[in-house]
Amino acid sequence: MQQLEAHEMALHKVFSSDYDFTIPDYQRPYAWDAELATQLLLDLEEALDRDDGEPYFLGSLVLVKLADRPPAEVIDGQQRLTTVTILLAVLRDLAEGALRASMEKMITEPGEPTLDLLPKPRLSLRERDAHFFREHVQTTGSIAGLLGLGDHPFKTDAQKAIHENTAALHAELVAWSPERRFALMKMISKRTFLVVVSTPNLDSAHRIFSVMNARGLDLSPADIFKSKVIGEVKSDSYATKWDEAEVLLGREGFKDLFAHIRMIFSKERAKAELLKEFPEQVLNSFLPDRAAEFIDDVVVPYAEAYAQIKDCRYTATKGAGKVNAWFKRLAQIDNNDWVPPALWALRHHGGDPVWLDRFFAKLERLAASMLVRRVYTSPRLTRYAHLLRDLAGGYGLESPSFNLRDGERAHTLEQLGGSIYLVTKIRKYVLLRLDEVLADSAGVTHDHRIITVEHVLPQNPKAGSRWLADFSGADRAEWTHKLANLVLLNRTKNSQASNYDFVDKKAKYFLGGKGVSTFALTIQVLAHSEWTPEVLEVRQRELVKSLASEWNL
Repeated sequence: MQQLEAHEMALHKVFSSDYDFTIPDYQRPYAWDAELATQLLLDLEEALDRDDGEPYFLGSLVLVKLADRPPAEVIDGQQRLTTVTILLAVLRDLAEGALRASMEKMITEPGEPTLDLLPKPRLSLRERDAHFFREHVQTTGSIAGLLGLGDHPFKTDAQKAIHENTAALHAELVAWSPERRFALMKMISKRTFLVVVSTPNLDSAHRIFSVMNARGLDLSPADIFKSKVIGEVKSDSYATKWDEAEVLLGREGFKDLFAHIRMIFSKERAKAELLKEFPEQVLNSFLPDRAAEFIDDVVVPYAEAYAQIKDCRYTATKGAGKVNAWFKRLAQIDNNDWVPPALWALRHHGGDPVWLDRFFAKLERLAASMLVRRVYTSPRLTRYAHLLRDLAGGYGLESPSFNLRDGERAHTLEQLGGSIYLVTKIRKYVLLRLDEVLADSAGVTHDHRIITVEHVLPQNPKAGSRWLADFSGADRAEWTHKLANLVLLNRTKNSQASNYDFVDKKAKYFLGGKGVSTFALTIQVLAHSEWTPEVLEVRQRELVKSLASEWNL
């Protein structure tokens, strides 16, 4: 019978020779941000100020550890352990003499030859970050050097988080008096506790973690999937492949990838949490015997495809520019539900840029129509699920789900012809696509820091202005918020300038700092000598016609 132990342990016992903590490579990287690290310190400070002698509990650790043996694999709790180590290191380097030595002993095992204890850090992070942590945090006197790195290009998100959290904690503690820091050290050592749960068996530890995770602990589903997969492969090289895929996408992007993969495999919208559905719909078919295949044929290629989409960096000898232009357009859609079909296309036709260009033209048309029509999440996801079924069924570019029904085309045109400015989530996308069509430059992109949508006829003309003479109340209600009356500017809005009469508005507001506009939509307006309901009527008809042609409506 395997023995499970749970004890309340003061931190001076946790950070002692009784424990030799290591973070397994299948675990998630260190990911706490400065807000969480600072909150930990604020909670400790609050307990310190209460001065009631009551113990302060930091939370729990789940370990794979044999009784009476120091080695301990951390299954849950590494975020707290790492952050507390950073806090201890900051306190250490702000202290002197015996206090510094006391903190140093909690961070690093000094060694004891008679007990066969070698000098070493008490906590070893994953291999990718262990040396950085040892050199810049766990080594006495290293904090100043870490703070001095500034905007240094860190190799991993974890190293960046270590730097930022150290800086945040140091900024707080350096303002404390030495006496107050000493009081905090004593409280951390004697009155701060962790509940340490130990079991000699990895499966048992994961079962314990699963119960605790349901109560809000901070591993992501991807971390849990990793523990299952890497546990079957039992190869450091595959742990490295997994880590490299996560680094490629970043923490949040990698988490999103698994939801997209689930959609690709299941071809239906999610009905339950990812933690439940992903094993049932994807992972279980690969485990235990095909775990390596899951990494080689699913995680790695889909991560690479997702990185190409996110970074717009598809490569080919010819035609890559057109494909990347579609990625830039689709990235402006207000949801990412289109990503699973896009990943499927890159995974299965990544070597054919001509096919991809045609595929993404169809996908963007579908996505744009649903955006303009404000299709709700459930029917939108269902449509993409049907598309994935079509693609799996071999329909390819002729997939029926690409086709817009007569009613869908008519509704899209109706929305484009209406007061589009009032629909905040679609107006900029539609205007940028329209500007691209008018510029007759496929894939034109604007890298301005600011792009705003402005009215030509102002929303609230001033009394006595020419606008009120040229436009009746009914005319203003009809035209103010329609496509024909909107332009794009690469500057912040100016409420005073927006009310200028037409001639002044063109010269003083619509032209850029160099006397030119970079937007075709705005250049067209500048070509007009007057702005009247008749001009708007002709312009509206032409603009809607341009979009109808682009999207085959």
